[in-house]
Amino acid sequence: MKSLGYLLIVLFLVSCSSVRVNYDYDKTTDFTNYSTYNYYPDINSGLNELDGRRLIRAVDSIMTSKGLLLSEEPDFYINIFSDAYVKPNNSSIGIGVGGTGRNIGGGVSMGVPIGGSQLLRQIQFDFIDSQKDMLFWNASVKSGFRDNGSPNEKEKIIRQLVAKAFAKYPPKKRK
Repeated sequence: MKSLGYLLIVLFLVSCSSVRVNYDYDKTTDFTNYSTYNYYPDINSGLNELDGRRLIRAVDSIMTSKGLLLSEEPDFYINIFSDAYVKPNNSSIGIGVGGTGRNIGGGVSMGVPIGGSQLLRQIQFDFIDSQKDMLFWNASVKSGFRDNGSPNEKEKIIRQLVAKAFAKYPPKKRK
C-alpha cells in the first residue's frame, strides 16, 4: 500500500511537468523539396536575448541532425514566437459546516486551494515556404518553464522542448 502512495506521488509530479506538443501540416506538401532553411529576419520569439540564442542553437542542432542546412536563400523560413502565462490551480478541498434541526437547516462551505498556480510557456514554430509564402508545418509546445533557472537548466529544458517539437518533422507519409 505504501508503494502505491509513492507511485501516485511520482505520477502526479511527472504529469505536472509534462510537455505537450501539437502538430499541424499541409497534407499536400512534399517535404523532400525542403533542404535549406533560415529564420525570419525580424523574428520576435518573446524570450529574452539569451534564451532566444539558446533556442536558435537548439533548433539549428536539430535541423542539422535532420539533414537540413542553414542558407541565405532558403527553401523555407522558420518563425518562432512564445508566450508565458499562468495556469491557475483548479484543485481545492471543500470544507463545510452545517446543521439541521426540525425543518431548519443551514450551512457554510468554502474551498481551500491546494498548491499554487503554475507558470507555463508556449513556444510555436511555423515553417513557411519561401517561394509560396505559405505555412506548411507548425508545432506548438507547452511546458512548465522557470525563467529564474540556471543557464545550464535553461539550456537543457530548451533542448528538450525543441527535440519534442521537431520529433515528428518531417511527418511520415501514411499509406
